[in-house]
Amino acid sequence: MLSPITERTASRELLDVLIRAGLVAVLAVFCFRVFVPFLNLMVWALILAVTLYPLQARLRGPFAGREGLIATLIVVAAFVIILAPTYLLGVAVANSIERAMAVFRSGSFRIPPPADSVAAWPLVGQRVYDFWTQASTDMTGLAQKFAPQLKEAGLAVLGTVTGLGAGLLVFFVALVVAGVFMAHGEKGYQSAVQIASRISGPGNGQQIADLCTATIRAVAQGVVGIAFIQMLLIGVAFIVMGIPGAGLLALAILLIGIMQLPATLITLPVIAFVFLTRGVSTAAILFAIYVFVAGLADNVLKPLLLGRGVAVPMPVVLIGALGGMVTGGVIGLFIGPVMLAVAYKLFWRWVRDQPEADPPIDDKRPVAH
Repeated sequence: MLSPITERTASRELLDVLIRAGLVAVLAVFCFRVFVPFLNLMVWALILAVTLYPLQARLRGPFAGREGLIATLIVVAAFVIILAPTYLLGVAVANSIERAMAVFRSGSFRIPPPADSVAAWPLVGQRVYDFWTQASTDMTGLAQKFAPQLKEAGLAVLGTVTGLGAGLLVFFVALVVAGVFMAHGEKGYQSAVQIASRISGPGNGQQIADLCTATIRAVAQGVVGIAFIQMLLIGVAFIVMGIPGAGLLALAILLIGIMQLPATLITLPVIAFVFLTRGVSTAAILFAIYVFVAGLADNVLKPLLLGRGVAVPMPVVLIGALGGMVTGGVIGLFIGPVMLAVAYKLFWRWVRDQPEADPPIDDKRPVAH
């Protein structure tokens, strides 16, 4: 049994530990509240810096010892490469919205009546036929009937476009911050190894840092990068061909590409629309071949880009994209897959990194008689 003095000493030490832990928790909460407005920006910058740092390492030959200059050149080149298609996409989106509003205001928009065979569709045929007939004969009345739903849908689309603009601004600021990170890349890597070693032990720090780096690069290049490339390839063709809503369609290709859905969900209906409205011509055939091939380009690019890093299951990327979009808007759509993939690889590394069980002891002691 402990003496009263020993009990008082133990109680005092426990109280000191609790007070210190409470002060640390209060400090951590306060720091998080101060830092949280910049969380998305810093995560973006870290992802961009890790993704672009191999280019920084390759340029050290002609620019030896000038890390700041190399990072500046990379950031400027990225601005030039991204701004041009972004400007074209923004103009196309604005023109698409303006053209759609002008058509609806003029009252010249007409929907052709449905064929009689639509009513024979199983289960929903008659409802679809009635709805389609009303839309072709009384568009104004139908719009008034669904005015609340149309208003909510319009606000959702406007919010998405606004969020995309804000996300694009954050992206460009993050690109500048990423340049600062790349200029101090070696020190940043050493700091990451030290932090990982402090958390998981000295023997695992470098392995965990390398795993996180490889995962970030694999997902950023193999998911976000491929979706962006496909958006550019297909979006330019839509704009050149004069497809209505080309900007919005290109944006939809970017979003479904990040969510790991095939771009043919957009390209095939557009190809059918071109043949139905413009007939079979040389331009239409060339457009169809180019867009169809561009829609399948991810099947070639994924093994080249995603296979260089760490293989991440598609459901992980899909959940990360959808969950990130719900929690963080357009920015979360890009950040979510990367962060969830890193967490996934770290989790399974922790699961597999188990100490080996001791072999069973073969007790061969003689039995007493």
